[in-house]
Amino acid sequence: MASRSETGRKLAGSALANARAVAPVLRAEAERIEAARALTAEALAAMHDGQLFRLSLPRRHGGAELPLPQLAQAAEIIACADASSAWCLGQALGCAMTAAFMDEEPAREVFDPADAVLAWGAGVQGNLTATEGGYLVSGTWRFASGSHNATWLGGHSKVFEADGSPRLAAGSGPGGRQANRTALFPRAKAAMADDWHVMGLRGTRSEAYTVEDLFIPEGLTSDRETEAELRVETTLFRFPTTAVYASLFSSVALGIAQSMFDDLLALAREKKPRGARSSLRDSPVFQTKLAELEAQLGSPRAYKHAILSEIWETVDATGELVMEDRARIRLCTTYAINEATAVAEKVYHLAGSTAIFDNEPFERRFRDIHAVSQQVQARHTNYENVGRYRLGLDVDTIFM
Repeated sequence: MASRSETGRKLAGSALANARAVAPVLRAEAERIEAARALTAEALAAMHDGQLFRLSLPRRHGGAELPLPQLAQAAEIIACADASSAWCLGQALGCAMTAAFMDEEPAREVFDPADAVLAWGAGVQGNLTATEGGYLVSGTWRFASGSHNATWLGGHSKVFEADGSPRLAAGSGPGGRQANRTALFPRAKAAMADDWHVMGLRGTRSEAYTVEDLFIPEGLTSDRETEAELRVETTLFRFPTTAVYASLFSSVALGIAQSMFDDLLALAREKKPRGARSSLRDSPVFQTKLAELEAQLGSPRAYKHAILSEIWETVDATGELVMEDRARIRLCTTYAINEATAVAEKVYHLAGSTAIFDNEPFERRFRDIHAVSQQVQARHTNYENVGRYRLGLDVDTIFM
């Protein structure tokens, strides 16, 4: 029987091929995913069969530990087929990296099952109170993408001592910042809220969930951003959560825009606009705009891939991700999302009245990419933060 590490190496070698093999299933399921507001059983089975949720897991759990540039490529392949599936995948891949910050046995409990998926909501919204052997966790977290198909959930929480006093983060000194940790618990232990009624990315089922005074063993908590807790010291796990999510979610935007562009190309071969003398295909204006759009979409993709690849090589050699490179990741990923959104808007207009019908793919993808554009990774203030860093001014390092 192959070792977990050998299984992981084989998975890494086939990861992009697996994503391409799963994509047709997701494309066929896209309308059903939209209607269900969640990944369908068929879509989820295909993603598990392709072991896509295991691409960022440590090799000790049979995961691929796939380099960040390839993780981003896999997310884009899936996004070309279905945006909600890709967004759920991106969220789960970022969450799964927590396994490297846990002791092996508790991490196996969460991640070793073949259908394991961890999801969590945004922000430090809960409270962890120390008790014998672990903590009691209470809180409500929102925007837990993929929570419907998750087996485990996480809750980012402030830490309190048993007497209710705040626990300070290690090394912060008197009056320093309060410690926070992420508690992991089975999805079945949480009360889920049916509150995901949105314009786009409907199939992500990014619902809120609540737990009250739930006991969590010490081993099922982690601090994903504290280097001292890193148990698997390989290159992927040197990248912080913000950099990983930015890399993956920008790929979702690029994949949506690419699929819209491809559909426009197919439409142009057959559509003749009402009142026009020629088909779209024969229009010099359309031909010019099509070529410009291809370049506009290809540029941020190439820029982002080059930056991620260069930084990956540096971190692989040095074991450290410096602030300069965090800023470069933030810049190229924010740019990719915003350029992809601009391309999608132009495609939508060029498709004419065809684009407004819900039986055409343009309308759903237009909504999906505008949902992506509202997420923190696309904020224009990210540009300001990078600009401030370049000028030697104080920056919001949590977004770098």
